[in-house]
Amino acid sequence: MAKLKLANAVKRFDSLEVIHGVDLDIEHGSFVVLVGPSGCGKSTLLRMIAGLEEITEGDLWIDDEAITHVPPAQRGIAMVFQSYALYPHMTVYQNLAFGLETAGIDRAIIKQRVATAAGILRIEELLTRRPRALSGGQRQRVAIGRAIVREPRLFLFDEPLSNLDAELRVQMRVELSRLHKRLGATMIYVTHDQTEAMTMADKIVVLRAGRVEQVGTPLDLYNEPANRFVAGFIGSPKMNFFAGTVQDAQDGHAVVAIPNLASIRLPIASAAKAGDKVAVGIRPEHLRAGGGGDVEVTVQVALTEQLGDETFVYGTLSDGETLVVRAPGQHPVRADQPLRVGLRLADCHLFGSQEERLTPAMHRG
Repeated sequence: MAKLKLANAVKRFDSLEVIHGVDLDIEHGSFVVLVGPSGCGKSTLLRMIAGLEEITEGDLWIDDEAITHVPPAQRGIAMVFQSYALYPHMTVYQNLAFGLETAGIDRAIIKQRVATAAGILRIEELLTRRPRALSGGQRQRVAIGRAIVREPRLFLFDEPLSNLDAELRVQMRVELSRLHKRLGATMIYVTHDQTEAMTMADKIVVLRAGRVEQVGTPLDLYNEPANRFVAGFIGSPKMNFFAGTVQDAQDGHAVVAIPNLASIRLPIASAAKAGDKVAVGIRPEHLRAGGGGDVEVTVQVALTEQLGDETFVYGTLSDGETLVVRAPGQHPVRADQPLRVGLRLADCHLFGSQEERLTPAMHRG
């Protein structure tokens, strides 16, 4: 296990700055996921930790040891890439053992480490096969095994499941979570898939354009997003947003007028004044198909998706904006029909003109 600290880490390619002063503390034995849209810098940040990209400014420590300028091979880090990068002419055993043999490790120790990794990953029967005889999931296990045999201080994963089909991705998510618990190792995992982040992480780091937007547990980010970007990124389908204007703000509350909907009164933790442009957000699963709650609105149903255990309804408001409702169970809602939708004010989030969160902490239903 290892703990990691990044302090004001900056990365520039010539004059282009792509990572902007990132501060990050990762605890012993945690599973931390770096998540964000394509181009946000998550893989670059991971490569900076691995030593594959130079840190232009700032510092990196592992277990209180400054390693900012330490070569990658001496950092005690193992990295699993999106590409399996297995040697096609070698057996699984040889692929697992190769790095240790190159490092001059005793053969008996290599045999023991390979056997241990194969047992953990349940690939003992594959040791004599070559990569071409393996499925995608089996190849990924071998790639992970190659990291395990090194007994690193820190595991890094760069979108390791992106080449797998949907069913296998779910299976591998479970296996990686079990692996983390079994090894008790510190793991940093990069993905653009917020579902992977929510289901696997102890803590999530949300990145946008090379900056950290928020760090917290999955439910912290879901229930109390720091800003509109995080609120829209975490959750699937993403949060609905309504543009509004503050009519009045006093006594810790703001009255917000939403065109073609209603005027609603919400608690605020930050300063707001009449005339401020704001956004009210509510998650699809907090809307009530059929009405009910504090506010009701009628939408024209454009599309329904019946998934068996739940129904997604895509409706259009009178101003043309789309509203997505996630309803439990099976709702026989047809396209081109009106649908009454209700919401509770306790489920609403309020964001300011700079995307900052205005709603007080722990304000949720």
